[in-house]
Amino acid sequence: MHIQGSIDFAISERSPERVVAEMPITAGIRNPFGVVHAGAILWFADVAASVLVLGPVAPTEGMKGFPLAINLNAHFLGNQTEGLFKAVSSFVKRGRTVSVVRTIVYGATDKVIADITTSHVLSK
Repeated sequence: MHIQGSIDFAISERSPERVVAEMPITAGIRNPFGVVHAGAILWFADVAASVLVLGPVAPTEGMKGFPLAINLNAHFLGNQTEGLFKAVSSFVKRGRTVSVVRTIVYGATDKVIADITTSHVLSK
């Protein structure tokens, strides 16, 4: 069996306190039941949270100070088969070493799809 997928999203808002991203639902992120795979939702939320922790810095491969996730807590509360997901990330705690971010993923009509909290430590 061969399975292939791809995830595509864009940052639509970026400030020191909040990041908003949008991800279209495409065939490449759906599971065999036709809804978005939980891993794609988690990946989407984690990357939005990482962008928030990075602040104005643009990520580069192998960079020092990239916010590595050390803990992820996810509650998947809904799903959908088409349209768009929106992730809104904000700080629970912004620290010098460890930061905690809460990301809410919304679907159609602002239905909560997932509530995800991530902890990040800056790489050395």
